[in-house]
Amino acid sequence: MKRTKWLGLILALTLFAGIAAGCGKDNSGASGSNGASGKAGDIYFLNFKPEIAEVYEKIAKDYEAETGVKVKVVTAAAGTYETTLKSEIAKSEAPTIFQINGPVGYQNWKDYTLDLKDTKLYSYLSDQSLAVTSEGGVYGIPYVVEGYGIIYNDALMKQYFGLSDKAVSVSSMEEVNNFDTLKAVVEDMTAKSEQLGIKGVFASTSLAAGEQWRWQTHLANMPLYYEFKDNKDYDNTVLAGLATNEAEFKYDANFKNIFDLYIHNSVTKPTLLGSKSVSDSMAEFALGQAAMVQNGNWAWSQINEVDGNVVKSGDIKFLPIYTGVDGEESQGLAIGTENYLAINSKVSAEKQEASIAFLEWLFSSDKGKSYVANDLGFIAPFNTFNDDEKPADPLAKEVTNWMEKDGIVSVPWTFAAFPSEEFKNQFGDGLLQYAQGNKSWDEVVKIFKDSWKAEKAK
Repeated sequence: MKRTKWLGLILALTLFAGIAAGCGKDNSGASGSNGASGKAGDIYFLNFKPEIAEVYEKIAKDYEAETGVKVKVVTAAAGTYETTLKSEIAKSEAPTIFQINGPVGYQNWKDYTLDLKDTKLYSYLSDQSLAVTSEGGVYGIPYVVEGYGIIYNDALMKQYFGLSDKAVSVSSMEEVNNFDTLKAVVEDMTAKSEQLGIKGVFASTSLAAGEQWRWQTHLANMPLYYEFKDNKDYDNTVLAGLATNEAEFKYDANFKNIFDLYIHNSVTKPTLLGSKSVSDSMAEFALGQAAMVQNGNWAWSQINEVDGNVVKSGDIKFLPIYTGVDGEESQGLAIGTENYLAINSKVSAEKQEASIAFLEWLFSSDKGKSYVANDLGFIAPFNTFNDDEKPADPLAKEVTNWMEKDGIVSVPWTFAAFPSEEFKNQFGDGLLQYAQGNKSWDEVVKIFKDSWKAEKAK
């Protein structure tokens, strides 16, 4: 997502944010419920965002009415969560539930995080690889996710597969599970674009300044995920990336595979992509000019709100970004989040159990799930939600469906390890120069490596 999209993501990611009630002020500068008692089984949740406090106030009241357990919420002021957590965690009545920012946040708070591997909450995860783990333990549970991949219009794909003269043996998108098959389908569709009534298989690869985030961040996530996955000294790819001062770009040929497929089978000629924005790209898809576009589940509103949109919600589907890596048949969408729930390992066992029970209620009981699906409206990565309890957004449904596929492993968001915005911008500019024919691929690889090294050195 672009930076503006990141703001929306961070807001959505705080879904769980205030699990409770209250609006008074305490002397830490955070807002919280008044008169919360210190009973042995009471819960204290330190909330990341104030925007959704009212929903959690109602959740907390309902939970207390149903179970007799009081849930206190304290909400940190915007931009002060880490500071507030440091202050609150040292108090005698410390938070029992708090949030960490993925594996990076875990490194800061690992002395306070309880191992959750034996909890029902962990067992509820649709894809347990999304949890924050270390040495066999589970210390952070993601509570909302987003995903991205190749969005496709299934109506157009069915039209293509119904052609009598198609040059591929596969007959549906369910059979497309690697780069070679995807490439064969895409190139044959390009040859038959007039028959299909499209201008290109892929919507334009937006390479205008400030519009390159789908490639220099999201697409770059794919080769870097595989490169850092090869580093066996670390439990996850983000930490491996953060420890990498000189990236090899080991899977650059795989990045080139899919990037070339995008730009050479597009609505727009490669030399003109420097003028294209994300909005242009999404409009092309919505108007039926293209059959595919790389983006995330947040793109449904962009598609649905285009004046003249012809793509029906039932035809909106996701495909993983295949690049030709060995074993990619089991690869899923790129799924991620930046916020995880953690339980304070320093509070009493009774408070720990009560806190876990509350979270399990929120994500598995009918009433809790109703709040999650209808009031919060986020993609909860738990297998406790049936189809009627999932968001109505077709791309959100697709993310959930992919997480629940047997034998499929989601690709984690590794781009949190990228050294800087400047690195991403330099790489993006190199991609534009390559598309325009002004730089060779070897030169782009050099830009990538040199920029990573230089930005790390800073």
